[in-house]
Amino acid sequence: MPITRRAAAMGGLALGLAGAAEAAVAEPRRVVSLNPCLDAVLVQVADRAQIRALSHYSHDPASSSSGALGRSIPYTFETAEEIVALQPDLVLASRFSPPATRAALARMGVRSELFSVPSSVAESLAQVMQIANAVNRPDRGRALVARIEAALAAAAPPPGTRRLSAITFQSGGFAAGPGTMMDEMMRRAGFDNAVTRYGLNRSGNVGLEQLVADPPDVLLAGQLAPGAPTWADRVIAHPALRRARLHRAVFPQNLTFCGGPVLIDCAAMLAKARREAMA
Repeated sequence: MPITRRAAAMGGLALGLAGAAEAAVAEPRRVVSLNPCLDAVLVQVADRAQIRALSHYSHDPASSSSGALGRSIPYTFETAEEIVALQPDLVLASRFSPPATRAALARMGVRSELFSVPSSVAESLAQVMQIANAVNRPDRGRALVARIEAALAAAAPPPGTRRLSAITFQSGGFAAGPGTMMDEMMRRAGFDNAVTRYGLNRSGNVGLEQLVADPPDVLLAGQLAPGAPTWADRVIAHPALRRARLHRAVFPQNLTFCGGPVLIDCAAMLAKARREAMA
C-alpha cells in the first residue's frame, strides 16, 4: 500500500514525539549521589533542582570536596531506605558504596550508574563527562573539562625549571604513591614523587627515620582544618627532622581525595608550593 504524504508527515510527527518523550525520560530530575567525589562533579554540572541528595561526606569539612555548595544540599548515609524514600530516577554510586544498598536498588529497578576511582587525570576527565551526560548536561561537562585543563596548563613549570622531590602526607602519614592521580598531578606541577626512594611502589607510610636519612625537597603536609595539628605537623616538629633541609608546604588534605573540579585547586596549590620552595 503506497504511503501518502500525509501519512509520512504523521509518521514523522509520531517519531518526533517519541524521541522527545525518550529524551524527557533520559533526563533525570531526582538524582542522588553516594560518593563525595561524585558529589563534587555533580554539583558543578547538574541543575540544583535535579539533585535530591549527596553523600553525608558533603557536609563534613574534613572530607568534603564539594565545598559550600555541597553543604547546601540534603544528604543521606547511603542506606537503601533513605534513598528509596527520595524516589530517585538516577543514583550515582561508586564501587565503594555499600553493596547492600546497591543490591537493594538493583532489585527495585532504580536506575544507577557505577563509577570507579580514577587513577589518572584522563580517567577523571572522562568521568566528568560521564556524569554530565548522565544528567543530560554535556555542555557543562565540556566547560568543566576545559577549566580543569586550563588549570593544569597554568600549573605546569616553565621549560627548564629544576624539578623538586616531594611527598604528600594525609592523616596518619599516608603518602600517595606511583600510579595514583595525585602522583600524576605532582609530576605535572614539577615534582618527582619521593616515595620510591623509600622503597614504596604504591601508596603507603614513610617512617620518620627515612625522612631524616633522606629528606625530600618538599613535604606537602595535609591539614584537616586551619590550625589543626596533623600527623605531618608532629613529624616535622621532631628535633631530628628540624635539622633536615626540607621545605614544608601546607597542602589541604581534601585536595588529595578526588579528581574532577578538585584538580583545579590541587594544581594551583602544587604550583604555589613549587614557587615558594624555589624562592
